[in-house]
Amino acid sequence: MGGTEPELDEVDRGILHMLQKDARDNTTREIGEAVGVSAGTVRNRMEKLEDAGIIRGYVPDINYERAGYQLVILFTCTASDPSESVAEDLLDEHGVVTVRKLLAGEENYHVTVVGSDTDDVSQIANSIRECGLEIVRSEVLDEEYVQPFNHFGKEFS
Repeated sequence: MGGTEPELDEVDRGILHMLQKDARDNTTREIGEAVGVSAGTVRNRMEKLEDAGIIRGYVPDINYERAGYQLVILFTCTASDPSESVAEDLLDEHGVVTVRKLLAGEENYHVTVVGSDTDDVSQIANSIRECGLEIVRSEVLDEEYVQPFNHFGKEFS
């Protein structure tokens, strides 16, 4: 969109809210009914939101433990030379599912990994180090709770 951010109206925010709640099972018809427009308008708006880079994708919420991967670990790391290529390199590594690059501070990366056992996680940790990061600490994640950003239209719930 050429550097300018599109203005989101109530319909756009409502669509985003409904998609955050459940992008798989909310049909365009159901979203349209909730936000007061037709299913065709919802499809057009979603396409524009995708083209603008506001909707970056549709990712399933996976229970890794039930899928056979008992360990979900959050590594807090320091990269002396933080860059987009570091994040891309990390995402190419086996077991890495998310990379969060922080704006400031010494501990400037959070890397979430999924592993089947401690040996698997150790190998993943070594690959993180090979990408140029120092692991400051690691923590086993128990649960992650997510909710839609309510500014997008909690009234559409």
